Amino acid sequence: MDNSLPPADELVLVDRELAHIEARRTQLLARRAWLVQVLYQPVRAVTPQWPAAPVTDATPRSAQNVLLTLGGTLLTIAAVAFTLVSWGSMGIGGRAAVLCAVTGAALAAPAALLRRGLGSTAESVAVLGLVLTVLDAYALHWVALADTDGPGYAAVASAVLAGAWAAYGSALSRLRVPLPAAVVAAQLPLPLGVLAAGGGPTAFAWAALVTAAADGAAVLWGRPPPVRITAGVGAVLLGGWALLTGARLSLSSPWSGAALLLAGAAVCLYAAWRAPARAVAPSVVAGLAAVAAVGGPLRAALPADWAVPGYVLCALLLASVWRAGAGARLPYGVRTGLAGAGASVVALGLLWALPPVAAGALGPLARTTGVWSGEHAGPALASYPATALLVLAVAAAALVSVPRLWARCGALVLMWALLTALPVSLGLPYAATLPLQLLTAATALWTAVRPAPSTRGLPLPGTVGDTAGPGPGTTPETAAGTARGTKTAAGPAAPPVPGRTPSAADGPPARPATDQAAPTGPTTGPSASGPVGRPANASAGAPAAASAGRSAPGSVPPPPSAPPQVPAAGSGVPRPGWASPSPRPQAPAAEPGTVLGWVAYAGGLVSAVGAVALALDVRGATFAALGVVLGLFAGVAVLGTGARRTVSACGAVLAATGLVLAGAAAAGLEDHWTALALLLVPAATAAVGATARPVALPVEITGAAVGLCALGLAGPRPAFLALALALGGVIAAATAVRPERRPFASWAAAGLFLLAAWVRLGAWGVTTPEAYTLPVTVPALVVGFLRRRRDPEASSWTAYGPGLAVTLLPSLGAAWTDPEWVRPLVLGVAALVVTLLGARFRLQALLLLGGTVLALDGLHELAPYVVQVVGALPRWLPPALAGLLLLAAGATYEQRLRDARRLRERLARMR
Repeated sequence: MDNSLPPADELVLVDRELAHIEARRTQLLARRAWLVQVLYQPVRAVTPQWPAAPVTDATPRSAQNVLLTLGGTLLTIAAVAFTLVSWGSMGIGGRAAVLCAVTGAALAAPAALLRRGLGSTAESVAVLGLVLTVLDAYALHWVALADTDGPGYAAVASAVLAGAWAAYGSALSRLRVPLPAAVVAAQLPLPLGVLAAGGGPTAFAWAALVTAAADGAAVLWGRPPPVRITAGVGAVLLGGWALLTGARLSLSSPWSGAALLLAGAAVCLYAAWRAPARAVAPSVVAGLAAVAAVGGPLRAALPADWAVPGYVLCALLLASVWRAGAGARLPYGVRTGLAGAGASVVALGLLWALPPVAAGALGPLARTTGVWSGEHAGPALASYPATALLVLAVAAAALVSVPRLWARCGALVLMWALLTALPVSLGLPYAATLPLQLLTAATALWTAVRPAPSTRGLPLPGTVGDTAGPGPGTTPETAAGTARGTKTAAGPAAPPVPGRTPSAADGPPARPATDQAAPTGPTTGPSASGPVGRPANASAGAPAAASAGRSAPGSVPPPPSAPPQVPAAGSGVPRPGWASPSPRPQAPAAEPGTVLGWVAYAGGLVSAVGAVALALDVRGATFAALGVVLGLFAGVAVLGTGARRTVSACGAVLAATGLVLAGAAAAGLEDHWTALALLLVPAATAAVGATARPVALPVEITGAAVGLCALGLAGPRPAFLALALALGGVIAAATAVRPERRPFASWAAAGLFLLAAWVRLGAWGVTTPEAYTLPVTVPALVVGFLRRRRDPEASSWTAYGPGLAVTLLPSLGAAWTDPEWVRPLVLGVAALVVTLLGARFRLQALLLLGGTVLALDGLHELAPYVVQVVGALPRWLPPALAGLLLLAAGATYEQRLRDARRLRERLARMR
């Protein structure tokens, strides 16, 4: 009998055994390596620990600078002390010799030090030499020129020192201090010369402005950065002083200040033109100076009320260079600065024009007269200039001409502000003010509903209109090229036009992505025969293995191929299996109509509230204003969309509430009757909610809030409160007919009916707790029964526990304080029935609640007799009975534990 296996099965068996042997060999090799590592640990070479070098707190260069600075300072102090204190003890020759020798040595030493590479030392000695030249000038004035005028001599000396220091710094160009020092000294000659000549503030301002212009020239054409920085600081300080003086003169002497301001504006504008990279700040200063220069004479020529409008008009003319034909040829920074200066002045003018707007919008809310008294509040801001309206109107017209969303929003706000301030500024009577307020509210709300006319001329979202001119450093040709390049690079390639032959101008055709990188070695990607991550022969070997019909579970799998590598960042060669990174999602741009609609809607709300508050002076006006506001809000709720529709629907409900209150007040109804009238509002909102589905929920919530106010009004009269609660329950029950409102409205209706019953019982003086609890228990038990019928696994505590507890527990408390026998008897019978039902149907809640109430009720009834029996027994008998009870419990302890455990398990099995 031949027991040999077939060749295929024997091959499988051999492969399995070899796999086991290989796995065991790998395990033993790993164990051997660990044992070798444990037994023969390498000994680390012991290196000597040298003491660490101390950490220095300062570098040699910083220490050298400190020493040089201290040395130069001490020498300077010594030179000053010598000149001021010891000067009188020497003759004229000695004085001249000492000064010349020390100053010459101090000025000549830096050249030798620089040749030796001692730059810091040379700087310190050069500073000492510069200080000595100042002391020389002082000594010369003290000894030889004591009779000359001090400011005049200081002006000449500062000019000479500035020239000498400049020449010295130019000769020794490696020194950094002399040239900035020369710039500092050059700030003094002109101002000191004006003071020496007895010039006034105007002449001093002109001298400061000329000096600042010279500093600006040094900033523009100076090469060393320290010189430019020093000159820039001087230009800012002296130029700012000159412009502030010109602004002050424009208020008292307009033409003198205008000339000074215009000259300063010309200097700043030239500096901005020559330095386009930093042109914004000087252009802003130039624009402000120009506005102040032109507005000063206008302010003197016009009445006082027209001063601010004059400045605003000048500022608008200046801001118009942003879009004017001549302004388009200005550099971008210059146009930006001038426009910013004009806009800032206009903003200040609008701030000046705000008080009438605030008085018109908020004045009616601060009532000083009684409601329906027929009296009207006095005119607010009667002495405020009416030209504030002109400022608002001109600014609004200017913003309308700018095709930008922010400008259109500002124009809407200013138009609303103009209409709001019109009655205050013109002092219109009450009969004209109220219609104008309502007209403003209607116009704003209509704009909110139909914002399309307001968006005319605005660019679409996601596009950039060419209305602001090219950016900094661009020309029309480069801007057009950039636009073409943006379209080509950002958007997809345009589809070919039918019938058109590609030309050489179109460029070479795009190469496929797979041809951009050629394989340079063995590949495992899609370009090879196998898929990504699998060798090329894997796909060829798979059919062979499948044809054998069996697999080799013990065979060693081939080594996996290298995983696909992530392409380098920024490389333009796509790799197989890797997708190009998707662009980051950007937030969608806001629709112009939506933004303008909300701006107009906010103004309409403010005007509507102000009109209603203003209409409270007269009864008829109140009804008319509330009716108009109700119509406006209802129209927006019907024609509007989104959140504006919701807010308007709620506003219409509030306006209707105001009409009901006004009608009740006009009819002389008391509060409790007014409460019943207010219930018409939630009834109407419930009816409207059945048809107006988009705004049904907020409308019904607003109506419910009005209903709560009605209950508050009816609270002092319990009978009317019960009636109001019952009517509210009827409204809630009617709302519960709708399927989407049934889960909440049904419970609300039940709660309102229950509260109505309780309030009515309280009004009748009923003190029996069962009268209040049974109306809750019966529906609760019915609901629990239906719940258990639908879901048999529901707990009895959830189904019946609340309903039973509502009646049994208050009744038990009343039974313990009731001297009669009827209530405890009825309660005991009810508790016994509940207990038996719980035992019969194995319901835990009924059994425990009924048993507990029954036991406590029985204890209450038996307590007097127990007290009598205990009083008649001998005193030794209770301890004896207690001892017997304890002995019995101890003897049957294990049985009692098993009984208690069995009872607990039975209770746990109940629902």
